[in-house]
Amino acid sequence: MGAPGEHGPGQKRGPHGLGDPDDKSLRKVESEVCIPKKMRDIARQEKCTKEVEEFTKCCKDSSYLMVLKCRPQNTALWDCLTKWYHDEEFKEHCKKLYLEERTEYRRTGITKKERSKLESTGF
Repeated sequence: MGAPGEHGPGQKRGPHGLGDPDDKSLRKVESEVCIPKKMRDIARQEKCTKEVEEFTKCCKDSSYLMVLKCRPQNTALWDCLTKWYHDEEFKEHCKKLYLEERTEYRRTGITKKERSKLESTGF
């Protein structure tokens, strides 16, 4: 085994063994799965709220016939989400947010979800 601070193959660096907090490179799964998921989540919560609300209301009001009745609302929602999904500036914004969250996780060992829970309880 090497000197303290040296890492062998397969060992992760960083204060919690979770990776280097300053590393800004992305793995394939992050660029193809994690960032698109973040984009969808933010688009639904912040950019397409009207479309989400209208589709949700239609589904609640239509019960079993929602597949037929809510087609226009579903199309409007998907059009909105697709627009944001193809917006390069939005994609870069989401990538930056993802990297900030990953850096904080690697630095502290606490996930965003855990951090939110701690903050809401006053710790």
